[in-house]
Amino acid sequence: MRLTFSNLATAPHGSRVEIEGFVCPFAAAPTHLYFALAAEAPCCIGCLPAEPSLRIEVFADTPVAAGGSVRLTGILQVLDDDPAGWRWQLRGATPIGGAAPFTRRGAIAGALLCLAVPSRAATLDDGRAVIADRTTVDIHSHAGRITGARAVERHVDFNPVAEPMRDGGMAVLCLAIVSDSPVHRVMGDGRIHPFRDPASGELYAFSQRNFQRLHDLVQHQGLRVITDAAGLDVARAGAPSVIVAAEGADFLEGQPDRVDEAYAKWQLRHLQLTHYRVNELGDIQTEAPVHGGLTDLGAAVIRRCNQLGVVVDIAHGTFDLVKRAAAVTTKPLVLSHTSLSFWPGARSRTISADHARAVAGTGGVIGVWPPANIFRDLDALASGMARMVDAVGIDHVGLGSDMEGLVGPSAFSRYTMLPELAALLLTHGFSGAEVQKLLGGNYVRVFRASVA
Repeated sequence: MRLTFSNLATAPHGSRVEIEGFVCPFAAAPTHLYFALAAEAPCCIGCLPAEPSLRIEVFADTPVAAGGSVRLTGILQVLDDDPAGWRWQLRGATPIGGAAPFTRRGAIAGALLCLAVPSRAATLDDGRAVIADRTTVDIHSHAGRITGARAVERHVDFNPVAEPMRDGGMAVLCLAIVSDSPVHRVMGDGRIHPFRDPASGELYAFSQRNFQRLHDLVQHQGLRVITDAAGLDVARAGAPSVIVAAEGADFLEGQPDRVDEAYAKWQLRHLQLTHYRVNELGDIQTEAPVHGGLTDLGAAVIRRCNQLGVVVDIAHGTFDLVKRAAAVTTKPLVLSHTSLSFWPGARSRTISADHARAVAGTGGVIGVWPPANIFRDLDALASGMARMVDAVGIDHVGLGSDMEGLVGPSAFSRYTMLPELAALLLTHGFSGAEVQKLLGGNYVRVFRASVA
């Protein structure tokens, strides 16, 4: 019987089951016979879900590697009044397909347990050295206070961008306007939703002003605008640069030729199809689906971006949208800011491994983002990037900070933290060349392929 954490309660006591989850060891060792299996990947065993329905106590017959996800088979035991609070046990568990792969995260199980690993810990100087003179890229940023209806309409003063980029070694930002800002806001559930329909022409006109504000920031802080692969190849933190991006293609208002206009007038080179409202191009993760995924108009916009040389970003889109986008595109896709979840909740912005693999299958890249309610600190963010690598491979993961765009606190709240993140990735077992891929190289490859 194949189960997920959402239907555990349907399995009878003593039945043989299959279930996938994240291995959470109780001791620092590469493999384990006794551990917890969790729906989400916590940064340490002390961070297991408090909700018993999201964790299983496992007694394995075959050693299982620590770190990453695994599919197990075994005999499910339904518990009543367990003194330790477990609701289920899996007895006689074995990995399906043999022993679980030994991942880099399994090799440093101590890091998963929030233990120091002195012999492998990298210093801040190591972090600085690995990103020095490299094209580091934040795949998704709103830095400088460029977005928001109030900031755009009232010309609010900019926040510093160029100086923290230079200080932290960040060379390039995919700097995004937000095209649907006038019609969404944080609602009573603490999440962002659309609260009204836009008037005809409203989001196009607003986005023109937001694009202008982005270019005003560029001029004000002496940033460079990258429009082609050659410009990105030579970009360095000493001369910070931006790629003009848009979060949400709502400014198109159903007119694909406006992609051409934004390409020529505003130097747009990175377009995210959807944001916080279901628009003409497709469905979003945080609202009920309307279109069944990507619309025909959305497919036409992807084809136009491919022809012009604009990176297609499918962040916020549903899995159905992503699957059709992957079938339509002739260039790699980007999913600029999300995190991996074995069991994404209803209307969650996290994604499953299959969702991530659909993006990677195009040759694309997934940016891992740092909300503090998902990653409590920078080390947890490094673990999250490692988990995404375990799911899709080293060539398909990047950093998408959503700088100055998150509703709550961030584990990566300023660009001066980049050397520390690089050091933590080294400590998590990545080589210097792999860290360079994660912090920019993978996006450089995708951008080069997209604009060619």
